[in-house]
This record gives sequence, C-alpha cells and structure tokens, in this order.
Amino acid sequence: MGRIVKTFWAVLVFNLLFVLLFPFLLIPIVFSSQHRLTGIINRIWARAFFVLAFIPFDVEYRAPLNPAKKYIFCPNHFSYLDIPTMGLNKINTVFVGKNDMERVPLFGFMYRRLHITVNRSSLRSRGETMLKSMKAIEEGKSLIIYPEGGMVANNPPQMKPFKDGAFRTAIEKQIAIVPVTIPFNWIILPDQKTLRLQHGRMKVIFHEPIETTGMDVSRIDELKQQVYNVIHIELQKQNDILNSDKNES
Repeated sequence: MGRIVKTFWAVLVFNLLFVLLFPFLLIPIVFSSQHRLTGIINRIWARAFFVLAFIPFDVEYRAPLNPAKKYIFCPNHFSYLDIPTMGLNKINTVFVGKNDMERVPLFGFMYRRLHITVNRSSLRSRGETMLKSMKAIEEGKSLIIYPEGGMVANNPPQMKPFKDGAFRTAIEKQIAIVPVTIPFNWIILPDQKTLRLQHGRMKVIFHEPIETTGMDVSRIDELKQQVYNVIHIELQKQNDILNSDKNES
C-alpha cells in the first residue's frame, strides 16, 4: 500500500509542477531564440520533483563540462524516472525521444515544440530526426539521446546494443559525446506493466566527454563501443557496491 501511495504522490507532484511551469515553457515555444530556457526550466522541474516526491538524489560529474560547448549526452535507459533524472543536467539540453509523448494532452504540445520526437518504426521519421538533430546542434543546442533506442532492455542493468544515430550525429558535427550512467532507477521505478515506486537513492553519473574531432563515419562502431563500455562498466561497479552494502546490512 505504501508503494501505491508513494507512486500516486510522485505522479501528482510531476503533473502539478508541469502545470505551474507551463506558462514559462511558453516563452521558448513562442520565442525560439530563448531555447536555453528549456534546460533551465527542466532543471527547476526535475529538482523540485525529486525533492517533493521524497526521492533523494546524487548528481556526479567526473569531469568539468563547458556550458559554452555543445554535447550529445548518452544515458542508459531502464526506467521512466530517467527522464526527470536527465533534467538535472547542468548543461541546457533538449531531448530526442519517441513520439509517444505527443499524445499526452498539453504535455505533448510542449514536448513536440521544444524537443525532437521520432517514430522509431518509420525509416522516414528516423531520417528526419537525424536532420532535426543536426539543425538543433547548429542552433547551439546540446542533445540527450538514449542510445538503446528507448526502454528496450529485458534484463537491466544489462543494456541492449546501441543504435547509430547519436554517434553519427556527433561525428558529423564533430562534437563530444558524454556517456551517462543511471545505475539504480531500474530498481526505484522498474519498467513494469504496473508502475510502483520503491524506496531508493537516485544517482546519475556524467562521465568525461569523448571527443570526436577528426573522426569520420567509418569510426561509428568504435565510438559506439567506447561509450557502451564506459556505461556498462560503471553499471556493474555501482550495482556491485549496492549489493555489497545490502549484504553487509
């Protein structure tokens, strides 16, 4: 019963915060030159959500990130909680994600206007998303792309193979990829038919950026594997620590 109440409260908090912040989100929707506000508002929304939903959190940066630079952030994706988690990013970003969100009243309007959506079952849509992503980078935006192509893992924390899109875009635009490890969200909010929040401390780790300067598209697989390895090793390490702590207690 406690988990049901906690889940209901978290959903209520998320939606109430969206309603309160929606008027401010209209500013970058109407004035595209103010796109940086998207990241600022997302950060406020995410921090307020975790605090008011009573979910403790840690944000760790393994290397300094330059707000003046553009990045593509590539996190693992096992839980719906990963979306507000990435909102904590201190670099202003827009999401590249599935177009399912567009169907949600009001939220969908905001999402398709401020972020980049893709129908992964459509080759044409994937191609258009690639072009939109490159245009966004040209406009000075950093991107969040879940490289697995959505919540597709059957056995978290084991990731599925990565798609090419994020890495092709980074190489084409010669910008750095930042691997991001989110080790415990699959435990706190598992991807199950009936969503139930469990007690736990959310953690997100922003790794050192991997530069793509001088790379060409022939090295996509190499870059993809490098990013995969960084996240995979950290997932194993963090979950080993968690299991060890449980055994000791």
